[in-house]
Amino acid sequence: MTGAGGNGPAGYGHPGAGAAGGHAFTVPVLKLGDILLVTLQGELHDGMAEQLQQDITDRIAHTRVTGVVIDISGVEIVDSFLGRVLAEIAAGAELLAARTVLAGMRPVVAITLVELGLTLPGLLTALDVERAMELLTAGEREGEGSP
Repeated sequence: MTGAGGNGPAGYGHPGAGAAGGHAFTVPVLKLGDILLVTLQGELHDGMAEQLQQDITDRIAHTRVTGVVIDISGVEIVDSFLGRVLAEIAAGAELLAARTVLAGMRPVVAITLVELGLTLPGLLTALDVERAMELLTAGEREGEGSP
């Protein structure tokens, strides 16, 4: 989702645009070639996470991308709900023939996910966005030229 003119996130990070204003922040979803890049920053409330899931699924279906990178380097805490939503995003993407890579996971987030027993099936992981993009583009190249 982008703001007017498509140059940036709509309502993201602007004071007064949050719950007090009656509208949740939106999360930017950028299309880079055949890949969607989603950058999560700060705390993602339940309603925002559900909306993000819907937005990503719609974008995959309508733009025919082959991959999704979800950058969580700016996320301090991943609770069980957000972990489940991330796994559901990956499952939905897979059904629509796109792979999902979770990038930039902090060690404390990884520890929390293990403690919660969340395995995040269907999600590949990468240390950063650059490696996530390489993972997805390498997978596309492997598929080319196959009978």
